[in-house]
Amino acid sequence: MSAPVDTKQYTVQATPEAQEAGAVALAVASLPESFGPAVGGNAADVVVIAGRPGWTADAAQAITAGARGVVVVNPAPENTESLQATAQRNAAVVVLDQRWATNPALPAVEDAMRSMTGRAAVLDTVATAPVGTDIGELLADHIAAVVRMAGPLANLRLVTRGPHGYTATAVLANSAPVAVQGIVTGARPAGVNVTLLTDDGGVSATLPSPVAAWPATVRVTGPQGELLLPTIYESAHRATWRRLKEHLDAGTIPSDLQRFAATSESIATLT
Repeated sequence: MSAPVDTKQYTVQATPEAQEAGAVALAVASLPESFGPAVGGNAADVVVIAGRPGWTADAAQAITAGARGVVVVNPAPENTESLQATAQRNAAVVVLDQRWATNPALPAVEDAMRSMTGRAAVLDTVATAPVGTDIGELLADHIAAVVRMAGPLANLRLVTRGPHGYTATAVLANSAPVAVQGIVTGARPAGVNVTLLTDDGGVSATLPSPVAAWPATVRVTGPQGELLLPTIYESAHRATWRRLKEHLDAGTIPSDLQRFAATSESIATLT
């Protein structure tokens, strides 16, 4: 006899800014048995907010008002200690929907890159975004993705910054150099490319914009040759909502805020 299927549905309410930035309606519609819109004046189970400055206070206010979960879209660098305490007290789930750091391919990239960082010779990464993208937001999203994949960056330093992009440098744990470049242009698709090279191979990852389920491309190279990791056809937005559902059902607290805190201070010093 098969186990019963869990069809528990959580209601959702999003601010207009978060609705657009996080493609909330599309993500919720793709998971109809898990989430649905809040009706009338009923309080929503999940509140979605934009990650503009002050988002930690907005998230804490939503939790205090009764939200069981909060989704933050593209969070700006901020101290999350107070929000973490509020979430813990109220057993609330806070997940961060970041441009690239929440791509569903990231766990595999993280495993591959971190197994090689001790032997890394160099890490090179380029992020591209459409004209009109805020440079500070692009830099924050870029660094968050790199740290998620390759681990903490030391001596993070902004070399140049202008209306068309930025260049930054850092070093990995083994002192290998890191080059970080961001470009705002309409001449190439939005996304981020990360390449880690060792003495006998490396890892390369191409992460697309999260607006659709375009897959990331991840290649691992070594003495045995090149391996293309399995392709995942799911957007970063949808992956975030699936993860939210898992934590809400299980009553567990995700590590998003702790992980974000590890990079937020460094990012803030650059922006």
